[in-house]
Amino acid sequence: MEFPQELSAALLVLIANDGHAPTRSFKKRCRKTDMSPLTEVKTNSSRAVIDETTAPNLTPFSSPSFSFPIGYYDLHPDISINFQLNRFYGWVGDDSMLTEMREAVAGVNDYPEFTKIVLDLGEKALARHQVRKGAYYLRLAEFFLLFSDPRKLPTRQRFVDLLLDHLQIAPSAYCGIPFETGWLPSYRLTPKEARGTLVVFGGFDSYIEEWLPAALVFRDAGYDTILFEGPGQGAALELAHLTMSPEWERPVKALLDFFRLPAVTLMGFSLGGGLAIRAAAFEPRVRRVIAYDICTNALECALRPLPPPARKELLDWIDTGNEGAADKFFADAMAKSLLLDWMMKLAIHDTGVKTPYETLKHYQKYETASVSSRLTQDVLLMAGAEDHYIPVHQLPDQIAPLTHVRSLTARLFTRAEQAQNHVQVGNMGLAFRIMIDWMTGLGPIETLTAE
Repeated sequence: MEFPQELSAALLVLIANDGHAPTRSFKKRCRKTDMSPLTEVKTNSSRAVIDETTAPNLTPFSSPSFSFPIGYYDLHPDISINFQLNRFYGWVGDDSMLTEMREAVAGVNDYPEFTKIVLDLGEKALARHQVRKGAYYLRLAEFFLLFSDPRKLPTRQRFVDLLLDHLQIAPSAYCGIPFETGWLPSYRLTPKEARGTLVVFGGFDSYIEEWLPAALVFRDAGYDTILFEGPGQGAALELAHLTMSPEWERPVKALLDFFRLPAVTLMGFSLGGGLAIRAAAFEPRVRRVIAYDICTNALECALRPLPPPARKELLDWIDTGNEGAADKFFADAMAKSLLLDWMMKLAIHDTGVKTPYETLKHYQKYETASVSSRLTQDVLLMAGAEDHYIPVHQLPDQIAPLTHVRSLTARLFTRAEQAQNHVQVGNMGLAFRIMIDWMTGLGPIETLTAE
């Protein structure tokens, strides 16, 4: 999901100095390439919970296409790096990947070295004809490359090409949907007999191709599964040059019109969980909604790692329009922290704005409180009890205003299930099984009839 938010020592020193430039002693403690975060948000991802008393009691979710692994592992001390390592392992399921990653990145504390090592892991895996593993290593390395890095787009395309070939996704499954000044990439995987249509999209930093193994699972379960990227995501951003917008009903409408779909289940993951709620509020052809996970307030997520005084100060600057103070705060921190520099440049690139202040103002628009009462669909809300990106209180925050829905199901995933993390990394198969059971339990999807 999405939202890389951990703070380096640089940002915390700025916070400790009330937003002013750090003292001389800071320079002795922090290099620009540091990625070791100091953050309020803590989770216990220790391997101690992946033991003989836990994992064997959990049943992996399997389909003819893939069996998802269970377990969230301690692979790196940086919380964001550790999450991404577990995230991409979850799409591969090869346990040798755990040992390779843990040993290769041990002691690595800067992004250039990290990406170099992971790219090398990818090349070695591909040389051994381990295509899925090699492809996801390339994606993991590409994830931390800035958009200005000349390796980024070629590495992205190589990942896409390798995965499509490995999963035997036919070229006919792909379609570009005309949208505004560009187009939206989509893949449609249709079973012989469909029991309904599922439309899926991602969040802040995902490529929809990364989700293809899951799409095959939903296809195998009998769902006509359409994946797409909206503005600010994947190829829609990098190739069609469409920047992110909170008005997600517009790309959803374009897709439903293009494929002439009268009734669908709409599912968004990570930031997409909030975007799915937004789209459903304005698009009646969305008959069922899955927020995987909930995201009621993206700005809160973006500011979550800051200590409360710093959050309050930044929110005050946003509310009062003090652009200069907010931009100076981030400029000083970005000059000292490669992590924050990468995070903010990515957000600016995705949104098409020019400054950190404008970025925060933009993400202030990504909220669901103002539209949730409009929903009349069947709704499934999902959340991780220890999600380090999206605070768990956003689950009841999302439940409360859904006062007119047809039905509401909320599912909190826990450590005992190894699904406590963001978008249930550690046991994604369980999340997919919950979604399939929920859709199946509701029966055939109804088509909206004229009144």
